[in-house]
Amino acid sequence: MPSIASMAAQALQRRITDGEFAPGASLPSQRDLSESLSISRASLREAISMLEALGLVRSQPGKGVFVTAGRRREPEELPLAEGAMDAQALLEFRLVLEPAWAGLAARRVDAAGRARLAAIQQGMEDALRVADLVMASDWDLQFHLLLAELSGNPGLAAVSRQFSDHIAHSLRLPFSDPKSIWAPADEHRRIVDCVAAGDAAGAAEAMRAHLASAAHRVGIESADPF
Repeated sequence: MPSIASMAAQALQRRITDGEFAPGASLPSQRDLSESLSISRASLREAISMLEALGLVRSQPGKGVFVTAGRRREPEELPLAEGAMDAQALLEFRLVLEPAWAGLAARRVDAAGRARLAAIQQGMEDALRVADLVMASDWDLQFHLLLAELSGNPGLAAVSRQFSDHIAHSLRLPFSDPKSIWAPADEHRRIVDCVAAGDAAGAAEAMRAHLASAAHRVGIESADPF
């Protein structure tokens, strides 16, 4: 079930896409938004952080939160994850771990695991069809965390859960490029196919290619540490 912050982010996303908040316009104050959405200020700040990572808004300290025009951002403009990890650090971190757990998942997945992956893939594609980037990024996170679980390695699964907020932030950043919002889903499908076929090397390579493409979409060309 989506978190309160995710549901609030979806509500604000709809108001932006419906034109209530036009590009360049500022959002109402946090007090007004939290009251209108019936959520805490903390949940609202988390929702705004999600929208900022997705490229829908931009916070300007001392001025407010403004709706963007959907342009691709430069790497130095990307918001930091919690703990001040920048986009390159996050992608380097993921490139060390995720190809390994994708390969192990391909070796160990069972019929139930394949069905869960397929359902998540379908959910992400359904969200993209209606341009719901908040929900698409939630499905994206579920996909990556499930692969860690399916690896059958308790350590990798624990690391994925421990850093799930950082991974989620990293996953949202490439969606800020409106020209390539379908790219993550297309790349996921190649990973799903390799996992379903039991192709461990293919799954690891497909994940590595997916993360390299994600880095490229946010303007980072040297995220692979190897």
